[in-house]
Amino acid sequence: MTADVWLPIPPADIEGLPEGLHYLFWDGGEDGQQEFPGDPGECVVYVVPYMKRQPVKVRPLEQMRNLQVIQTLTAGVDDITARQSCIVPGVRLCNARGVHEASTAELALTLTLASLRGIPQFVREQQQDTWQGEFRPALADKSVLIVGYGAIGSAIEDRLTPFEVARVARVARSERTTARGPVHPLTELPKLLPEADVVILSTPLTETTRGLVNADFLTLMKDGALLVNIARGPVVDTKALLTELETGRITAALDVTDPEPLPPGHPLWQAPGVLITPHVGGPTSAFLPRAKRLLVDQLHRFVNREPLRNVILTTGSTGV
Repeated sequence: MTADVWLPIPPADIEGLPEGLHYLFWDGGEDGQQEFPGDPGECVVYVVPYMKRQPVKVRPLEQMRNLQVIQTLTAGVDDITARQSCIVPGVRLCNARGVHEASTAELALTLTLASLRGIPQFVREQQQDTWQGEFRPALADKSVLIVGYGAIGSAIEDRLTPFEVARVARVARSERTTARGPVHPLTELPKLLPEADVVILSTPLTETTRGLVNADFLTLMKDGALLVNIARGPVVDTKALLTELETGRITAALDVTDPEPLPPGHPLWQAPGVLITPHVGGPTSAFLPRAKRLLVDQLHRFVNREPLRNVILTTGSTGV
């Protein structure tokens, strides 16, 4: 058996790949039906195509009977974990920590500032040749709550610091202390939500966080607060969010939605006080260089039998 590595980036475009592996290019194709570049049964490392729908990403997995590593190019791995039953045991699943932090944190700040300062309204007025100034909220002196304080949450706080916010509160699955201050457990959200002017969601999608932002969560947000979601759409209960938006009590900026893509005619498109971007937190000019560096490093580690980076789980392990 050859040791095939399936890459969604042409191998010739990646400098420094280690010798001893057979590199094949496969990104699913424009329609997701691209023929496989070789026998899936000979693939030992599968790098998941980026910005493709879940059915495309998981299509070859059932035939990859000798697979050892799945490397995503996304921070979230929920598309793959949802199909664990078709993956052979012992496969290490790794995410793309280190690739998307800068771009996603930039977008979180962009959405926050654009929403607070009313940029969508001013763009609409520009299209109508209308000059109408008004007072708008500033990010300065606001209290910000980051729900999901991993690498991306930390990168968001890096970018909040120069904006003179009054306070940053951090929430993650478990309590811990960082150089910046405490990270609160999810159980303390009821105490923290009423104090936050801006709530930024950057948590991974898990069974714990699915539907985390429900009617109770939203009710605890203060009047006039802004909800920013750059995590995953199903972290938010869309129906509950629509109910709050329609009252005008809170506003929202969403890079991810449930359902996604958001279909034409969905009420979120026209809901008051909402800014929507089409899941563009990661795909920027910063993506490709960082993705290539990650792949070269991981594959050298694989060839040299060194510990891999960013291992989220091993399939078939106890409790997984």
